[in-house]
Amino acid sequence: MSLFRKKSVEHMLAASAQNAGLKKALGALDLTFLGVGAIIGTGIFVLTGTGAVQAGPALMISFLIAAIACGFAALAYAEFASTIPVAGSIYTYSYATLGELAAWIIGWDLMLEYGLATSAVSVGWSGYLQSLLSGFGVSLPMALTAAPRAIPGHATLFNLPAFLVMMAITTLLSLGVRESARINNIMVAIKVTVVLLVIAVGVFHVNPANWHPFMPNGWSGVFGAAAVMFFAFIGFDSVSSAAEEVKNPKRDLPIGIIASLGVCAVLYVAVAAVVTGIVPSAKFMGISHPVSYALQLAGQNWVAGFIDLGAVLGMLTVILVMAYGQTRVIFAMSRDGLLPAKLSKVHPRFATPFFTTWLVGIFFGLIGALVPLNVLAELINIGTLAAFSMVSIAVLVLRKTHPELPRAFRCPGVPVVPVLAVASCLFLMFNLQGITWAAFVIWLAIGMVIYFGYSRRHSKLAK
Repeated sequence: MSLFRKKSVEHMLAASAQNAGLKKALGALDLTFLGVGAIIGTGIFVLTGTGAVQAGPALMISFLIAAIACGFAALAYAEFASTIPVAGSIYTYSYATLGELAAWIIGWDLMLEYGLATSAVSVGWSGYLQSLLSGFGVSLPMALTAAPRAIPGHATLFNLPAFLVMMAITTLLSLGVRESARINNIMVAIKVTVVLLVIAVGVFHVNPANWHPFMPNGWSGVFGAAAVMFFAFIGFDSVSSAAEEVKNPKRDLPIGIIASLGVCAVLYVAVAAVVTGIVPSAKFMGISHPVSYALQLAGQNWVAGFIDLGAVLGMLTVILVMAYGQTRVIFAMSRDGLLPAKLSKVHPRFATPFFTTWLVGIFFGLIGALVPLNVLAELINIGTLAAFSMVSIAVLVLRKTHPELPRAFRCPGVPVVPVLAVASCLFLMFNLQGITWAAFVIWLAIGMVIYFGYSRRHSKLAK
């Protein structure tokens, strides 16, 4: 039964208030920008082309399906974040409701999700940066432009731009959350402006004939694209990781989570409608910068240049927020004794988990430099879908076990909405490839070895 021991919610709140050492510096607007910063990135600037090839113009529906699945989970996240505003996101919520083993599994899962997300986006960022530099006649040696075997027919060894951007973001995060949030807000404002520019200019070049056939690969293509486009919405959950650094978490966390997801869903569907209306969807095959490509074919090269610049700046915020979320999950797991104590040590000057930030930054920076993007994207999706399913189940459990807890935000339609969230996530998981499932199972198996070999004996709850 020790595998199912649970942390007291009251004790968690008290311990967080007394011992965190993290600075409360974020408000509702910061959190919304944090969420938008995490969501708008590689999903819209890079994977839109992949989705258009798979779903055709029905990519708009794929985005909606992915957004609805995320929306159900977002409501569950909002209730938890306002009720238990403690660092660690769904890991912490699971510890209070489903027990230690479930919390470990989901924490281990989140480490994979956030870490590989930073790696994947750094690869996408590298591609757009190289595209931007090529416009000025600047190019890197081929060996340093991509991971090994990432470009067929070319001898590539190491993605240097991807690694360097990870080191730059790690430096920023290690210096303080307030400074990181300020820079994030500026870059988010720039990339949202770029997305609005795409819609405003592109809509005048849409040819409705390009939307026919609307669903060239049938519903299987739409659902398959939705499972991949789910990657485009990953990020709103990282808002809850900031719980202990929010001034008024009970009010601000639900606002940040729901507002960021809603804004991005509207922008994504609009961009999908525009780019598939400008370019026949089959032409996006092999295109790594589909949004700027569509504007180039429309004869709007000046807008395409702005898109490349916006993508370069915009993806920086995704790396920043995902890396931030990962370090806070590891911080919470270490504080509970499930990982070594050094990982939850807070720097006396910067008030950040300094060592942890650099450890994961270097590790996942190397993964981004050495592993191709297409391998990374689906692995992230399956981990996130599992996490979203877990938080939806945990909401039902917490309603049953702690009905008296004050909830600043209540997930509507319980139990229907959480059940729909689980069903939606499982449906998308089953539309992922078999090799993705195999890699996910291997990652979980490694986690089980660590849990039974170290974490279970060092758990502070056990002591």
